Amino acid sequence: MAHAWGGGEVASADGIRFVVPVKTIHAGPNPKYFGIGRGVTYYNLVSNQFTGLHGVTVPGTLRDSLMLLAVVLEQQTELQPTQIMTDTGAYSDVVFGLFRLLGYRFSPSLADIGGTRFWRIDPSADYGQLNDISRHRVNLARITENWDDFLRLAGSLKLGRVPATGIMRTLQVGERATRLAQGIAEFGRIDKTIHTLTFIDDEAKRRATLVQLNRGEGRHGLSRIVFHGKRGELRQRYREGQEDQLGALGLVVNMIVLWNTIYTQAALEQLRAEGFPVLDADIPHLNPHVHEHINMLGRYSFAVPESVARGELRALRNPTDDDP
Repeated sequence: MAHAWGGGEVASADGIRFVVPVKTIHAGPNPKYFGIGRGVTYYNLVSNQFTGLHGVTVPGTLRDSLMLLAVVLEQQTELQPTQIMTDTGAYSDVVFGLFRLLGYRFSPSLADIGGTRFWRIDPSADYGQLNDISRHRVNLARITENWDDFLRLAGSLKLGRVPATGIMRTLQVGERATRLAQGIAEFGRIDKTIHTLTFIDDEAKRRATLVQLNRGEGRHGLSRIVFHGKRGELRQRYREGQEDQLGALGLVVNMIVLWNTIYTQAALEQLRAEGFPVLDADIPHLNPHVHEHINMLGRYSFAVPESVARGELRALRNPTDDDP
């Protein structure tokens, strides 16, 4: 059933926010999300198989779109997604350029598409009805003069010689972008223009992006329900402790997703064996974030039935039975 959702080649990144009621420099203000207090954003990566791959904590709310690059490069699971989807707030020309250099397809959802600039390489090219909007020209000279540095930077990031969160010093001096950053932005404008045009033209692409982003939102909703302790607040003062706490939350959510997937698959097989019509086209729409059957509060029993200890599944519940 997991393969009906996807092969793990697609992932999306988004943030879930938590209040941090203790005094710490690893939390930031934002009245919209944290009221009069401070908090963090847990920026995490979710595959198209509903599994959480990696996450980092960011004080306050996300302002640096390069955090996305860190989340992607630092994940160490068996899945290696090559297409990364985000909402509108996580992209810039530099990010488009870096992702292209590193071999990823950066595919953000574009809510403000009406104000997007379209770039051309050849000033004399005829794009028909698009001529009026493609007035901006890519500066190829900035790309060619920095190409060797592009490759060195990409190699350093891929090999882990330079952390993605630490490359700002090579891309920005004070408030000004370096020549390397300007070159990467020019390179990124090519990929951004192609992505924007296909996003407008291809309804299937827009729908696939929305579906994947909704999977991330569904995971965040389940995380909120699981994280009931201390009213869902982070009380660790240091980033390492915060990431340990949220990493444990991610592990529990992944366990729920795995358990639901295994037993939903078993239920589908039993329904087919009993002659019920189970359509393959319906399976991708099933969601492993369901949780009504899970005890989030109260007492827990860890007694394992002999059949489960032998590697068998628990008996499936008949929905017509009175007992839950």
